[in-house]
Amino acid sequence: MTDIAALVAESADAAGLHATVPALLIELQTELGALSAVATAATERGRRPFRPAPGWEGRLGTLGYGLYLLADQSGVNLADQIEAVAAATRTRAEQQQRSEDSDWPFKPN
Repeated sequence: MTDIAALVAESADAAGLHATVPALLIELQTELGALSAVATAATERGRRPFRPAPGWEGRLGTLGYGLYLLADQSGVNLADQIEAVAAATRTRAEQQQRSEDSDWPFKPN
């Protein structure tokens, strides 16, 4: 268990925040919606470039906490899964790069 996962589990135990997986998923949807609302307001509904507005960091932290809590409640080591996704993403990117380089020095139009 990572330090963050342990921190989340310990604080959730202390606060009695554990809930069922479906309940946590609903809570995560709510938090993602709140984060989206902050981005929507900060960009005036997409008319301006995004710059993190007041409340962004806290909302993002709350969402991350909820993801770790969901992982804890469902018995998933989130850090291991994130590492696996990152490794697979890197492998796909490297494979894509190799395939793009395979017709070097001539590239089709």
